[in-house]
Amino acid sequence: MSATGFDPRRFKALERAGFNRIAARYAAGAHLRAELADAVLDAAALAPGLRVLDLASGPGLLAHPAATRTAPTGWVIATDIAEAMLAHARDTDGSGRISFAAADAENLCLPDGCVDRVLAGLALFMFPHPERALAEIWRVLRPGGRAVLSVWGTRASVPLIARAQDCIARLLPAPKVARPSVFRFGEPDVLTAMLTTAGFAEIAIGNCRFSCHFEQATDYWQAFLDLAGGAAESLSRLPESKLSQLRDAIAAELEQHRNPDGPGYRVDASALVAVAQRP
Repeated sequence: MSATGFDPRRFKALERAGFNRIAARYAAGAHLRAELADAVLDAAALAPGLRVLDLASGPGLLAHPAATRTAPTGWVIATDIAEAMLAHARDTDGSGRISFAAADAENLCLPDGCVDRVLAGLALFMFPHPERALAEIWRVLRPGGRAVLSVWGTRASVPLIARAQDCIARLLPAPKVARPSVFRFGEPDVLTAMLTTAGFAEIAIGNCRFSCHFEQATDYWQAFLDLAGGAAESLSRLPESKLSQLRDAIAAELEQHRNPDGPGYRVDASALVAVAQRP
């Protein structure tokens, strides 16, 4: 364990358990983030015949459409540390052109220069050593290949995540397994610096803003849990009395997001989409 209290092995184990727990639910909530997925796929400029690696693929939210866009002669490799996520992706794959592999993005078992594109949707901030993941992305890309990454924006721009986190921080003690912030690459300059240090060129970063609509506060809370990975695993171990407190706090927190145009709530989110090329 490092001096800061961060243990990458425990963190990865918790994330793996959490994403295995929420695999089907994560896929069910994909429609909330459809605009972001489309932005990543469009930025990748996929075409028939391209070879694509989808890192932290989860239930295949990017891998499935990538297989369609690279048909009929391209192929996609979907990797994740959570086997249940990959099993869900495999069971819902109608293309037959996706290979699935349980793999750590920081240590890929792939040859150098073997792919034309690497996709990583809402993933970089989850890697304990993002510089290692970027080095692996650079290595497996062919010269001239393109990496496309999405990350959450700044905390203030993502109430979709921050509202629940604020309630958790107020009501619960600090987590036993320290977690990096999901907003740590939310500033374009920070993300650009990481990509530049990793050796990438022609870096372009865009902003994708979208809104999620929820009929009830409990729908928002469920959507947060369906995204939360290791946090969802930790929260699942809480007594019902504490979970009830959290739900009540979140309902109060969401009042500021009442939909002005109709019933329910409208909660905004902002993400960065980065495109970078291996020289």
